[in-house]
Amino acid sequence: MSDVVIGGHHFDTKKLTAMGVLVSLGIVFGDIGTSPLYVMKAIVNARKEGGNLPFDEYIEGALSCIIWTLTLQTTLKYVIIALRADNKGEGGILSLYSLVKRLKKKWLYVVAIVGASTLVADSVITPSLTVMSAVEGLKIYNPHTPVVAITLIILAIVFFIQQFGTASIGKFFGPVMVAWFLVLGIFGSVHIVDHLDILKSFNPYYAYNLITHSPSAIVIMGAVFLCTTGAEALYSDLGHCGKQNIRVSWIFVKVMLILNYLGQGAWLLDNHHLVAQGINPMFGIMPVWAILPGVILATAAAIIASQSVITGSFTMFSEAMSVSFWPNQQIDYPSGVKGQMYIPRINWGLMVLCFIVVIYFQHSELMEAAYGLTITVTMLMTTTLLFYWLSRSRVNKFFAFGFLVLYLFIELGFFYANVIKFFDGGWLTIVLGGFIAVCMYAWYNGRLIKAKFIKFVKLDQYVPIIKDLKLDETIPKYATNLAFL
Repeated sequence: MSDVVIGGHHFDTKKLTAMGVLVSLGIVFGDIGTSPLYVMKAIVNARKEGGNLPFDEYIEGALSCIIWTLTLQTTLKYVIIALRADNKGEGGILSLYSLVKRLKKKWLYVVAIVGASTLVADSVITPSLTVMSAVEGLKIYNPHTPVVAITLIILAIVFFIQQFGTASIGKFFGPVMVAWFLVLGIFGSVHIVDHLDILKSFNPYYAYNLITHSPSAIVIMGAVFLCTTGAEALYSDLGHCGKQNIRVSWIFVKVMLILNYLGQGAWLLDNHHLVAQGINPMFGIMPVWAILPGVILATAAAIIASQSVITGSFTMFSEAMSVSFWPNQQIDYPSGVKGQMYIPRINWGLMVLCFIVVIYFQHSELMEAAYGLTITVTMLMTTTLLFYWLSRSRVNKFFAFGFLVLYLFIELGFFYANVIKFFDGGWLTIVLGGFIAVCMYAWYNGRLIKAKFIKFVKLDQYVPIIKDLKLDETIPKYATNLAFL
């Protein structure tokens, strides 16, 4: 890690600084920070699948699942453990693969390819879902709001400005996200007072009770998983901000998120019937005067989340090129800073795919079925690579094995909860991720086949010929001459 320039500001990513924390809030937590826009709505809709628990126990159980998912999955696995696995200051699944590829486990490249390709597929669904969920808040004012058209326009603007770099607008990301998280925490806290018994959700028993007594537990866990989908992006952005800045800013982010989820839960105890009328609990907890500013701020946060995911995909493809998973493509650095890159073909390709997703699904609740399935695959692949990294890092073997067992149990459960949504839309991201994985696999193995036909020879035997060429005055020589051996 080194000195980084974001929005015209310099800071050392090795050190904990106020600027580093602010930039972390703007860059790292966009995805996970916008999850309150759709998580509780998805959980209420999941109850339609059936259930014999009273509604208050259902909500308390779901909130308990959210709190402990954020604790075990995001905090423990990614913030505490994964951020330690940095490759010269860089994070992400391909950087993690670079740390373990020297092990005598040749099949690990397949794990890395699958994880990287599903993460790219998630980069298509994330901007589409977050922007559409924010824009749908306008339906409170006008049920006939052209959500799809507005979403497409916003996405087009987001992808268009990528070519100019993020330096000029990066300095605004942090303050906007600070305002967004404060709004989440403040409006959530207001409603917690209405039902203080909602605080029982901190007891993991209520999560256990929901999972064991609800016949729709699998569907519910698929909705709960949406609260942690930004954790993988958090690890990928290690090189932009540094682990100390990310860890400190996560404390603030987690507190605000939990306050908001608790507030939405308390509001739902009295108003859950409004969700069926199209009211998003995220905007339901706001007073009427705050809804329009809230929608505007939510849209800004969604744009920042989309920006983070898109630039993260540029980093992913850049790393894929460095490990021979992807053909070399033009990479521009609009800001003059290596970390802020722009890959034209990837940018416009992602935009077209986002347009297809928005036009195909039309509504955010339908998009939720496609969201989460591919990222569970990425998390499973990261767990596998982290296990081998822990094994070679002189960590207690029992700890490494316990880590593997715990997170395979959790993530295989989430995978099963999401795979049942395959035919409801999950197939789209799996097909996209599968296509990218096949391309990466073919390119990598094609390079290996090509390497077998390359013969390396010593330069010594060609020195006499080069000397003769140099001494032969009949051959014109220019500064641009090249000798091909």
